[in-house]
This record gives sequence, C-alpha cells and structure tokens, in this order.
Amino acid sequence: MLLEFLAQSKSGFSTSEISRRLGLPKSSTYLIVETLEKRGFLQKNRQNGRYYLGLKLIALSRHAIENLDLREEAKPFLRSLMQETRLVVHMAVLDGAEAMLIDKIEAAGTGRQTSFVGRRLDVHSTGVGKALIAYVSEEELALIAKVKGFPRRNDNTITSLGALKRELAQVRTLGYSMDDEEDEIASRCIGAPVFDGNWVVVAAISVAGPAGQIPNERIPELANSVKRTAAQISAHLSGIGKRPNVQLAGAGAGSSLAATSAMKNDSPPQLEEG
Repeated sequence: MLLEFLAQSKSGFSTSEISRRLGLPKSSTYLIVETLEKRGFLQKNRQNGRYYLGLKLIALSRHAIENLDLREEAKPFLRSLMQETRLVVHMAVLDGAEAMLIDKIEAAGTGRQTSFVGRRLDVHSTGVGKALIAYVSEEELALIAKVKGFPRRNDNTITSLGALKRELAQVRTLGYSMDDEEDEIASRCIGAPVFDGNWVVVAAISVAGPAGQIPNERIPELANSVKRTAAQISAHLSGIGKRPNVQLAGAGAGSSLAATSAMKNDSPPQLEEG
C-alpha cells in the first residue's frame, strides 16, 4: 500500500503526509520508511525530506519483467518436456546465493509437489541449483558458500565445498545435474543449465518427482530429455537475440567452436578445469 501510494507522485511525500493520507501512526510510518530507505527501496530528498521510490525497487521490477519474459519464451519447451516425461518440470534462476523457481509445469496425477513459483532453493542440494552454479568462478562459488553455507537436509546432502566442486565438475562433464534425495528424502531431480546467446547461464530447468518415478534405469533417458530441452531453449534465446539481464553469479564460456558444437549436440559447452 505504501509503495503504491508513493508511486503516485514523482516528487514524493513527507513522513507526515504518508502518515496522514494512509491513516498510519506517525511512529509506525517513520519506522517503515526508514527501514525501506536503508534497504534501498526508498530514497529521501535531503532538501525537503520527501521520500520516493528507490533504485533497488526499480531494479527488482526490471528483473521481474525479464524473468517473466524468459519464462514465457521457455514455456512451450517446458510443457513439451512435461508431456514427454510425465514429471513435474521446473525453471529457476540464480538469485544471490539461492535458486528461485520462476515456473512450474506439472501433469495431472503426478502427485503432490511442495514446490511453487517464487520458492527459493539451496543450490548445493537441488538439481536446478547445481546446474545454475556449475559454471560460476571459484571466487563466486566461495562467496556463495560464505553467504549461504551448505545446510544439511539429510544424510545424502553435500556439506563441504570440496565435495560440491567435484559434483559440479561432474555436471560440466555430463551436461546435467542430479539431486539424488539430497534435498528431500524419496525425491529425485535432474537438471540442466540454459545459456543465452553469449553462453552465459541465465537459468536452469529440471524434472522432478518421487524416487520411484525416477529409478536408476530411467536416469539416462530423462537426462537426455532435460539436456535436449535446455539446449533447445538456449538455441531459441540465442536465435531471437534474447540475453536476459537477470543477476546471476557467473558465466560459462567456451570457445566459439565448442559452443557451436555443443548446441548441435544438444549439450552445453565444457569448461576447462583449472
């Protein structure tokens, strides 16, 4: 309500005006606007004391639009993947040190899933999370570890940076990631990264379901389907010149030849270890 009110004026409103017009106590109004200003959602004109929308809020709005655009471009491919696998399909972007789901498509009768659009997930224990950070730099990975750490969800969860690095190297080699009951017991997930026209990771997709629906013998088939769909989305984004400007921690970049070959083979480019 407060942000909608402030959006009505380019010159902003003072604390007393906000309090009077919205019918809020002055003390509460002061605390709210002060908190929002500290977080960058509001800015204060030091000359007249008026508050108006801050740059952080404008940036968030831009990112929301870009995520929506990315989701809409990918949706036909995600729906096809769901129809092919009959599993729940997710799409996520990296937001800080977490993966955030921006789309979810599920078939009737796939069983109840706890995921939802907007949900934030750990990157070290989920399929989309590992796919999103597989190509980040050593420095960025260390920062993610420092900010978020590696919370233990169960006995299967990776809880050390060294183990995660080995897992991510495997993701780059195979072209897909795996959550083998690491986030939730009895639940599996297979993910793959989505690249833009510059081979920057802009998102990740995955199929998820009960472990019984993703048995060991089905993993190669599902992995190929997820990788193929991710490559199709990547080719589509590259073909239409879409380079979503979401805030991501890292980029994967191979040679032009490697990138072209990878696209033809429906798999992402490989990074040299080092």
